[in-house]
Amino acid sequence: MRQLDLVVIVVYLVAIAVIGLRLAGRQKTSKEYFVGEGSMPWWTVSFSVVATETSVLTVISVPGGAYSGQGFGNVELALGYVIGRVVVATVLIPLYKRGGFVSAYQYLGTRFGLRLQGLASVTFVFTRLLAEGVRLFASAIPIKLLLDEFGVHAGYRVIIIVLTVITVVYTYLGGIKAVIWTDAIQMGLYLGGAVLAIAVLSGHVGGAGYSRALHAGEFRLFDTDFGLAHILTSPFALPTAIVGGAIFAMASHGSDQLIVQRILATRSLRDGQKAMIASGVFVTFQFAAFSLVGALLWAYNEGKSFKELGLASSDNLYPNFILHGLPVVISGLLVAGILGAAMGSLSSALNSMSNSTVADIIHSFFRTTPSEASLLKLARVMTLVWAALMAVFACAFSTSTGNVYLTGLTIAGYTYGALLGAFLLGRIVRRAGEADSVVAFLVTVGVMTYIVREVKIDVTVGGATVPTAIAAQWLVPIGVVVTLVVGGLMSLFHRAPEPGQAHPADGEPGPGQGRVTAAVQQD
Repeated sequence: MRQLDLVVIVVYLVAIAVIGLRLAGRQKTSKEYFVGEGSMPWWTVSFSVVATETSVLTVISVPGGAYSGQGFGNVELALGYVIGRVVVATVLIPLYKRGGFVSAYQYLGTRFGLRLQGLASVTFVFTRLLAEGVRLFASAIPIKLLLDEFGVHAGYRVIIIVLTVITVVYTYLGGIKAVIWTDAIQMGLYLGGAVLAIAVLSGHVGGAGYSRALHAGEFRLFDTDFGLAHILTSPFALPTAIVGGAIFAMASHGSDQLIVQRILATRSLRDGQKAMIASGVFVTFQFAAFSLVGALLWAYNEGKSFKELGLASSDNLYPNFILHGLPVVISGLLVAGILGAAMGSLSSALNSMSNSTVADIIHSFFRTTPSEASLLKLARVMTLVWAALMAVFACAFSTSTGNVYLTGLTIAGYTYGALLGAFLLGRIVRRAGEADSVVAFLVTVGVMTYIVREVKIDVTVGGATVPTAIAAQWLVPIGVVVTLVVGGLMSLFHRAPEPGQAHPADGEPGPGQGRVTAAVQQD
């Protein structure tokens, strides 16, 4: 009977590629390929934002985390994310939309010059390469479990390559329109899968199961331990979740091209703002749904440890239930939902990395003006290049260890502070110039690398002292402060620019806005 699950999954993979290409239509220009000529409905873009940031990391890690003591801490995090998105919608989106940009980093080129624009873009693509490599590997976990059920022992590498090839088909041909429409469909599938899992688990555990989970703290929303060490190291401490989460969201949704590109595809400034804020509401609902799955799985398994359940880590919990706790076909649909999350984040990353390469890196380091046909061809070639590199990096993993969701957040901690700090430096420190911003950016990346890898805080756990890394949500605020301090101090050692030179009007070409930008922006 398990063959029916495979049929469901194969039909899904074929259907999503065909639907994405049909909805996208034929791409004729690089601007249409990257931002859909600014013609996408706000609600579709909002769903795409959610699907892009959710990925497999959320689908498989949040239920496992809720099961193992985090409770509804991710919902608490989402409240901070909503605050950050409101700030982005108010402060940064008007900047991008009025400037007519196809890349967030074109603002940095306008404000500071091409060197910082290129540097920020290179930083983005390599950070995204690392983070998406983790996500891509995570997506192979449930697929491997399913294949093992049939006695087909495919390795992670084979699964990663196949998944990448299928995703590249519609991303390469359909551009951002295909990405956004398929993201919206995939979000509905994996979120619907979570709701279906909740219904099945509720039928199994009944009201008594809810009561047991409630009394065991599985529904705990706020972490009110205000000890300094706990606040600095726990992602779910209340100040960390709200304050750190808000600033983290400002970086991830205001200075990361992965998300900004989707907002630039909306029809107007107001639509872009609605898409951004609505995505925060949807993410909160998603975190609640997946956390509820984890709490109900705790009641379903009577609180057994992962070792007692025969699982290698928390990331195996939800996939294991899908395969062994659900009827045939339904389990196939939920695995397809996990595939949808994987493909959504992967396709989004590939298109945004290609976008940043063409609009920012080529813009910054090459003097010639490519033709529109050349830009479109280059965009598609770079989609293939980044897909190959991402698959290679994902294949470097061999086993699933730890919580891949938190691993993804930590990777972002290396660079998000520098990226957001550069934008804020341009808006706040008006006398800062290109040299100030470049040095501040590089110093921040170096400082954050040291903090992420070396700085540990002693935390008492079970009577023992354990060196613990700083919570991922605090890495962005630290990075922002370093950027502003270094850039601000450097700006004091030179003459202030003439009025109008240091901070061009929003949307007006500045010293860094050159030929390739114009070529990419033209209709």
